[in-house]
Amino acid sequence: MKSAGQFDRRSVRSRESEQGFTLVEMLVVITIIGLIMGLIGPRVLNYLSESKVKAAKIQLQSFGSALDLFYLDAGRFPSSSEGLAALVRRTPGVAAWNGPYLKGGNVPADPWNHAYVYRAPGERGPYEIVSYGADGQEGGSGTAADLSSDTQTSAKNE
Repeated sequence: MKSAGQFDRRSVRSRESEQGFTLVEMLVVITIIGLIMGLIGPRVLNYLSESKVKAAKIQLQSFGSALDLFYLDAGRFPSSSEGLAALVRRTPGVAAWNGPYLKGGNVPADPWNHAYVYRAPGERGPYEIVSYGADGQEGGSGTAADLSSDTQTSAKNE
């Protein structure tokens, strides 16, 4: 007859061998997760960068609408020295200012947290608003390409 001590030792040993994961199992799971992230990760990052470009285009359109309202009230567009700040704060010499023309009372940065560049007059119109893209520098391609209010209006006309 077996003693109770012998039975307990065997059951403890069998439970110890069943607990946890083996190194091979962990490596297989990590490899599968790595493959999934390698296939899906670039697509998700691409969607994120595309959404920032779309957000910048929408902000450029919003600035255009606010500038049109400013023009209707003041009879002119803000000068380059006044900048987009004229849309949220009264500037000297503008008697019929009915702003702020932008929600929130401040000029938002572009989706990459860089300031928009405002020029009046613009290259192809009375003003131009530019975002230098992801790199924050003039020029570039892809998500680092410059976005301009001029390209917005010329795209509408084509």
